[in-house]
Amino acid sequence: MPDALELLTTRRSCKAVELTGPAPSPTEIDTLLTVASRVPDHGKLTPWRFIVFEGEARCSAGAAIAAAFRAKYPDASPEHVEAERKRLARAPLVIAVVSRASPHVKIPEWEQVLSAGAAAMSLVLAAHALGYGANWITEWYAYDRSVLDALGLAPHERIAGFIHIGRPPGPAQDRPRPPLDEIVSRFNQPTSNPRSAGQS
Repeated sequence: MPDALELLTTRRSCKAVELTGPAPSPTEIDTLLTVASRVPDHGKLTPWRFIVFEGEARCSAGAAIAAAFRAKYPDASPEHVEAERKRLARAPLVIAVVSRASPHVKIPEWEQVLSAGAAAMSLVLAAHALGYGANWITEWYAYDRSVLDALGLAPHERIAGFIHIGRPPGPAQDRPRPPLDEIVSRFNQPTSNPRSAGQS
């Protein structure tokens, strides 16, 4: 297992369709979910939950995606509908991170949403730590209400991401990362005006 800094600096996204089996074991899945649940959570609201898609359940869920796609595009070819049916079968394991953010008297919804995003990122990092590849995907069906209903989401719940997990085909190719001098600034406190410092 890589040390923490090596883990963080070597994580790469792998294409979902390139991830192969065997899938993580039940013990490894429990580890992934345990890590994903240890994220900042203002107010201890647990504003997220997880849905595990493995084995044939991936195709069962895909049937809901295919049905929603067919309803949207009745003239779609059978091949295209079948491709939609296999959306969650591209990787051996898919874990949906569900945001349960809702109005709260003290905790802004935005902070709850960010917590769900942190859970998704921790899931990706945990997969990398266990030697798996992962890809955080949403795609159109993450925003389709009929699909969300079929997957058992409550009306106020949303998909933060479908995390596809499996064995990577090999060392992942890195992509260009933004130079730090383009994304980092340092706040400098303005110097006071000596002539106005004594004025009231």
